[in-house]
Amino acid sequence: MASSDPSPQQDPLALLRACIAASRPPIPTSTPDASDATDVATSLSQATHLLFNNDTEHTAVPLSQSTRFISPAAGNKAIDLRSVYFCWQNRDLGAGEYINATQALNSEAGAQGTVTNLVFTERLDLVAWLKGEVGEEESEFIVSADASRATKAGARDAAATAAGGEDVEMRDAGVSDGVARQREEERLREIYKGERRMGDHNTVLRGVKVQDFGGVRKFSAAFHVKSAAAAPAAVQQQLATPALRPSIKPPAPNRRAEPIILLSPSASSLIRMPNAKTFLQEGSYTPPDTTSTTTNLLHLTRLLPSIDPQKPLRFILVDSPDQFRPDYWSRVVAVFTTGQAWQFKNYKWQAPAELFGHVLGVYVGWKGEVLPDSVVGWGRGVLSVGLDKGGMRWRDREVVEEVWSGIEGRMKGLGWGREGLR
Repeated sequence: MASSDPSPQQDPLALLRACIAASRPPIPTSTPDASDATDVATSLSQATHLLFNNDTEHTAVPLSQSTRFISPAAGNKAIDLRSVYFCWQNRDLGAGEYINATQALNSEAGAQGTVTNLVFTERLDLVAWLKGEVGEEESEFIVSADASRATKAGARDAAATAAGGEDVEMRDAGVSDGVARQREEERLREIYKGERRMGDHNTVLRGVKVQDFGGVRKFSAAFHVKSAAAAPAAVQQQLATPALRPSIKPPAPNRRAEPIILLSPSASSLIRMPNAKTFLQEGSYTPPDTTSTTTNLLHLTRLLPSIDPQKPLRFILVDSPDQFRPDYWSRVVAVFTTGQAWQFKNYKWQAPAELFGHVLGVYVGWKGEVLPDSVVGWGRGVLSVGLDKGGMRWRDREVVEEVWSGIEGRMKGLGWGREGLR
């Protein structure tokens, strides 16, 4: 059985995810005929369709077809199937290599179409969804299929009315009352699924009954004046200046923000991208393999009881903030350092004293060796731990637990785990 268009129940994203799960990669072709698999394009830039194969049918989908993946970095544009498949093909590339690959494909002569460059968080979310690691409702950038169908149905009805066609209610009136009522209820249910419930100022902040907090305001003002007068000069200066601690922005509805851990890019660092996940998640240190190529971002999960005793947090590990948006810095909770200040050149806070006032610094060295003078000078903002240089790797877990205890304590101090901040 051959088909040139996807069925109404299967959109391009769902088809691609199913093929990946079944280990049957789709084939870029230059023909819309799904039954002709011999005309295979030599390059994704030359192809016009993507052929999906399974046991019973072959489905060819145009590569220019829009998907349900919305890219905020591209102006909230729906990304086409060509860009989605290109992201999957190059999922293991670093940020710089991915940008170069995008430019190379877009500059090919005779290209049928171009691809959109996705930022690294969008790539991470899309690849995790295609692998099946996250559900559709947990994706930050993929619109649910039910909401997409409701939006398209509403758009078709509005277009028919504007073009002089019959009105939706008038058309339903011609059918029996029971059928018309059932159709209307189904349409309303689809619309209400995408509706965001709102409340006024009083119901959201104060509940149904309006309370007068005038007395509390007067008491707190007098208390702060008295406390400031009794505080030392250094504390008074700190109270007079704006707080340096960043506020953690509340995540999108039904989605929790993912904390970010920055690793040191220095070649002398004991913890780098090749061995960071094994060290932090499995509690075992292995020397970083500098000869192997690895991605420049990873993610791992860890249960922090004081933040959320039920659900583990998912952390993002990166070794460079080059692809950061300004709001990402509010999610950085720890920075691994070797004591070299050049690491902070591209950071939001370049002075070590200011940086470690916002996030926890972590220095991992060998047990028994002298700490660098810079790490000692940075004070209590940097947690220093030592690994056993011998072969007793069973002691590594104690070091890892000490690191996570420090990260958990700093996150709790920053407000993670409070209502509205998880």
